[in-house]
Amino acid sequence: MKYITGHNRHQLVLFPTSLDDAVEQDNEVRLIDLFAESLDVEAMGFKVNHIENGRPAYHPKDLLKLYLYGYLNSIRSSRKLEKSCKTNIEVIWLLKGLSPDHNTISNFRRDNPKAIKKVFRASVQIAKNFELIGGKLIAGDSTKLRAQNSKKNNFNQKKIERHLAYIDNKLQEYNSQLSENDGDRSLDNKQKQENEQKIKAEIEKQNNRKKVYKNLEKQLEETGEKQISTSDPESRHMITRNNITEVAYNIQSTVDKKNKIPIDYKVTDTNDGKAMGNMLRRAKSILGTNKFTALYDKGYHTGTEFEIADKLGINVLVAVPKVATNAPDIAYNVENFTYDKENDLYICPQGNKLRSTGKLHKGATYNFKRYTTKACKTCPVKEQCSKAKYGKAIQRSEYQELIENNKIRIKENENYYKQRQAIVEHPYGTIKRQWGFNYIMTKKYKQRAEADVGIIFTAYNLRRLINLLGTDTLKTYLKGIILLFIRYLDDVQVKISRFKLVFIFNTFIPVFLK
Repeated sequence: MKYITGHNRHQLVLFPTSLDDAVEQDNEVRLIDLFAESLDVEAMGFKVNHIENGRPAYHPKDLLKLYLYGYLNSIRSSRKLEKSCKTNIEVIWLLKGLSPDHNTISNFRRDNPKAIKKVFRASVQIAKNFELIGGKLIAGDSTKLRAQNSKKNNFNQKKIERHLAYIDNKLQEYNSQLSENDGDRSLDNKQKQENEQKIKAEIEKQNNRKKVYKNLEKQLEETGEKQISTSDPESRHMITRNNITEVAYNIQSTVDKKNKIPIDYKVTDTNDGKAMGNMLRRAKSILGTNKFTALYDKGYHTGTEFEIADKLGINVLVAVPKVATNAPDIAYNVENFTYDKENDLYICPQGNKLRSTGKLHKGATYNFKRYTTKACKTCPVKEQCSKAKYGKAIQRSEYQELIENNKIRIKENENYYKQRQAIVEHPYGTIKRQWGFNYIMTKKYKQRAEADVGIIFTAYNLRRLINLLGTDTLKTYLKGIILLFIRYLDDVQVKISRFKLVFIFNTFIPVFLK
């Protein structure tokens, strides 16, 4: 039987193929190369000027190209990227045969979180230039990415107390064994000494463990934190979904509706309650307007965040969480009481008026007024309304009006709000399910995690740009930026940021795309 056979490895080739011929013209690796070349990496904050002494450094553009290629092809490990530099023909072409070691590759990601953020911003700018971002409807949400810190190496006060209690019990057992060993007449002195040494070694081991937990307890007390992670100090034990928990980082993102393109991201170690306001400020800055609507789920339903949105002049639709506690008869839930704003009182379904003393009480996260009525004592439906001894008491948050306004907006725009999940879950579905990026590669601190997440979102945006624009259009655009920049420098002999030239190039997009 005949088979297709390969070439003889030892035979000389008369017309050798160049490295450039080995990579197709429409290969997306060429787009990665052009994208990195179009960036003013020095203005972005990458270190370009190095000391002349010693071994020359790798240019940040080359390392950036390597990372973008790796993340677009599900390669994130610095060791695997190092191997790709020697075995992958596309990477060999991209880096022109350079082969940095894994430490150099890893350190580049670790040391440049802020600059990597600006690379992400550059991808957003390209999307804006091609009008791929609508800027009318955005959605925000978060996802948990596992940190390089096991649950075993995460501690809170209760967990520390359990460990200390266990150690104290073990110490008590070992001390009892010492006493028994001394009084055991069936053993000779040599055996007793051997047993004593073993038991004392165990006691010393447990005492050392006790010191470690005491130090952790002291650290919690001094910092005021509720938990501590020993491998990745800023990661936190969080609920990822349902009742499943992981030590993770919480990644906030903002996604534009038009083409499901992320315009912003932020790595946090807290829940969603206080995240919306900051993300809205950033969205306003990125989009250059506040004339958009933002959609969020019930995890962002916080009075202070509604206040920020109101001050920014941004229309938000935040899902309304279920009532925490119901009245014995839900017909007498607070939502069924009418608030009279002019007279600052509530009217219950029975027509009784609940008034406030005007005093503002201090709550855990907000201030509130308390509304009550003496009519509860003789009310015929008291048992259906409240189980409290003195009857119904309503706490009205200082942000209640803003909360009510959001509730009205949700009722009037239910179909509008239903778009939230389809918008914001699109990137997360691709990143976590399709690419398998459900964990953070870097270790120790949010800043390093930001770099990892930054490359993830930049790679995602590049993939969207390639899919939406096509390789030819995007290639022409990037070549145009590079060409314009080079010609400008040649003409005026002035160093200027490429960002300042992008708006000039946008005027000529139709010409370059002909």
